[in-house]
Amino acid sequence: MFLNLGHKNLQVYAISRQLMKVCYRITLHLPPEEKFNLVQQIRRAALSVKLNIAEGASRRSEAERKRFWEISRGSVIEIDAAAEAIVDLDYLSKDELSELDLLLNSCFALLTKMVERT
Repeated sequence: MFLNLGHKNLQVYAISRQLMKVCYRITLHLPPEEKFNLVQQIRRAALSVKLNIAEGASRRSEAERKRFWEISRGSVIEIDAAAEAIVDLDYLSKDELSELDLLLNSCFALLTKMVERT
């Protein structure tokens, strides 16, 4: 926010910011008994996507950048699995998660390209 660094110019970073906001919004609709399970797990993973993209972009070596982006991509997969659990448990429908679907797929595709080219 205060540092003007290169990761802020990355399309994947902009998408990860949106992804984080959508994840936080979705978790507001989960039942209270999920406060310490799904809610925290999804929020942690969403924040991890964004933070690892930022940290990876700041690394000098390709191997380090790739590792942070792989971790970020793993967190995208984690959110997807959590979304599947939300649907399986009938907390929300797949249609109610359509924005999340688009963001997850965009973020995953961009991160995959970044990992493969380094």
